[in-house]
Amino acid sequence: MLSGIPLFPVQGSTLAPEVDALYFFILAVTAFFAVLVSVLVIYFGFKYRDDTGLKVGAPITGSIPLEIGWSLVPFFIAMGIFVWASVVFFHSVRPPDQTLEIYATGKRWMWRFQHVDGQREINQLHVPVGRPIKVTFTSEDVLHDLYIPVFRTKADAIPGRYSSIWFTPTKTGEFHLFCAEYCGTRHSGMIGSVFVMEPDEYQAWLSGGGLTGSMSARGARLSQQLTCNT
Repeated sequence: MLSGIPLFPVQGSTLAPEVDALYFFILAVTAFFAVLVSVLVIYFGFKYRDDTGLKVGAPITGSIPLEIGWSLVPFFIAMGIFVWASVVFFHSVRPPDQTLEIYATGKRWMWRFQHVDGQREINQLHVPVGRPIKVTFTSEDVLHDLYIPVFRTKADAIPGRYSSIWFTPTKTGEFHLFCAEYCGTRHSGMIGSVFVMEPDEYQAWLSGGGLTGSMSARGARLSQQLTCNT
């Protein structure tokens, strides 16, 4: 935390710790070598500075072991990152066999979600905690991107094509949902919320128990949402 502002979103899915671990490893490696190179440049600059004023460089003989070392060390680090990133990538794009299927459509400037039981939502997504969720989506107009930071998952919504993301929520609560691809003048308003609920609460919501107000009142709210987003 920095002045009350979290540096990173909470880890809200089973995939989030894997993504964060890879990210922090790459960050640590790059920071280490950046500091190392900077310190060595300053050190050698002072150690081998020319006080004679002749400005004649010293002869350099070279070192085969040193050349091999600084070639192999970055190679093995890069290959390690590649293998690790590949494992995380394949995990993120291969959902388990038993998932809760949800369908979505991106449209300037809103997200529409459709549950298999018929429940529909605008800029809101309700899901149960502890269950793998697969969201299959497309775009009706331009390029969008469905991004849920706490789950560390995102993918482009492309007109004429279907994309998908999957996640297993591990924390209940309300979390942000964004369009992460510039899609027009009101792109910044194409946001929403993901509500992660206990399984019994989710079933109650899915059956209609989570809706408040009369049918006419709910219809009025939905009409207002659609008017504001079109």
